[in-house]
Amino acid sequence: MKTLVYLVIGIFFGIVMYKSEAASWFRIFEMFEFGSFHMYGIIGSALFLGVIGIQVIKRNNIKALGGQDMKLKPKEKGISRYLFGGILFGLGWALAGACPGPMYVLMGAGYASILIVIFGALLGTFVYGLLRHKLPH
Repeated sequence: MKTLVYLVIGIFFGIVMYKSEAASWFRIFEMFEFGSFHMYGIIGSALFLGVIGIQVIKRNNIKALGGQDMKLKPKEKGISRYLFGGILFGLGWALAGACPGPMYVLMGAGYASILIVIFGALLGTFVYGLLRHKLPH
């Protein structure tokens, strides 16, 4: 039953991403050229709702669907790794025209070339997992 809930949420997320044009390469290109507010509005809305959601989870001690405790731990301080990671993420986003969420939406919409991007993202995640313990904290 839990898997079905996640599947329905994922399908709904994909439909919203596709219909809002958040998975559109042209909208993303407009955003990086500062030519349109569309994507900034979507990202800002997601940030606003995320902050509210985290506060609700923290204040009401909400548990996950499986009953696990969702205690959120504070992140470690330090700017260099977030700066490097953000730059790497932004470059990948600009080159591919999609961040991780819309990659799968584009695959579902039938854009076969996105499979190259998904393969690269999965490979990068795998390499990070191998090298994580060697990276500075």
